[in-house]
Amino acid sequence: MDFNYTEEQLALQNTLRRFIARDYPFEHRRALAKSADGFDRAAWKTFADFGILALPFHEDFGGLNGNAVDTMLVMEMLGRGLALEPYVSTVVLCGGLIRDAGSAAQKEALLPAIAGGELMLALAHFEPGGRYELDRVATTASATGSGWQLDGAKAVVLGAPAADKLIVSARDGSGISLFLVDAKAPGVTLRTYPTQDGARAADIRLSKVMVGADALLGTAGNALPVIERALDYANAAFCAEAVGIMSALNEVTLEYLKTRKQFGQPIGKFQALQHRMADMVIATEQARSMATLAAVRVDSADVALRNRSVAATKAYVGAQARFVGQQAVQLHGGMGVVDELNVAHYFKRLTMIGLTFGDADYHLGRFSDTLLAA
Repeated sequence: MDFNYTEEQLALQNTLRRFIARDYPFEHRRALAKSADGFDRAAWKTFADFGILALPFHEDFGGLNGNAVDTMLVMEMLGRGLALEPYVSTVVLCGGLIRDAGSAAQKEALLPAIAGGELMLALAHFEPGGRYELDRVATTASATGSGWQLDGAKAVVLGAPAADKLIVSARDGSGISLFLVDAKAPGVTLRTYPTQDGARAADIRLSKVMVGADALLGTAGNALPVIERALDYANAAFCAEAVGIMSALNEVTLEYLKTRKQFGQPIGKFQALQHRMADMVIATEQARSMATLAAVRVDSADVALRNRSVAATKAYVGAQARFVGQQAVQLHGGMGVVDELNVAHYFKRLTMIGLTFGDADYHLGRFSDTLLAA
């Protein structure tokens, strides 16, 4: 197997690295987190110009025919910059659902708009009290003469405050189905709030929301496997983002050890701290290997292999990210938790990644289940 990146992949990664360094500094990110939108719409347009919003879609729908490894490279750079833009929710998660389950008409109408930066989406699937259980859906879809009526509630919908459309899961009598819903449709109520890492989410209430027959995404009653695949893609992307954050934490922590002095010398000269720094780097490279494995296998047609690889990666990267984040905070001392220092924000984002779409314990259980089923 060739583990070398192509020239195009390296060029894309370098372009994003320069953009983050030049146009997305930490102070700019801090200001964005406190703004009304919670992200930079100008940066979103820049992402469209770079082509990363079109990356995972077929060229027939304005895409670039990219794969999960391409997404991994993008997410690693976005992680280094702590980017707040809803890339995973719009492109990886909802874009992936439309790509995999949408009709030709839906793909033609939605994917080019996503690629051009004109359309943002959010997946409204998880519900209050459901934790990480994918099949725990109480929201209902009742067939009407001209379409469907949706009723129910969704919790912690990432990216929902900025979304133009929602992809809503609901039970229709035969199983779980997905529906495209205008975020401002009558009967849709959002309670928006910032998350711990500075991003935005919302709790959503759907009360007698009427949608047409063409709002159904995919086959009625058969959405669960498609949702599971989309969440695997999202978790693989989150793992790559975590690796980018861990790499950045290693760099800023090493610089701090070189400049912070105690007893007349840089604290980086103390052997105990050198060992801890070395352990952080090793943990990051091990996490990078697992993130690469997930990116390679998440595109596999073998569902069991995909599930097993992503579950193992999310569990392992979550544990390593927690270790690196804690070490970085401790090596910075009291400064490691202040809002003015990027270390605290990196650690918060790593914590959120570890809890989103399944924590380490959940994915360890999922991994063990796949072994028993093998």
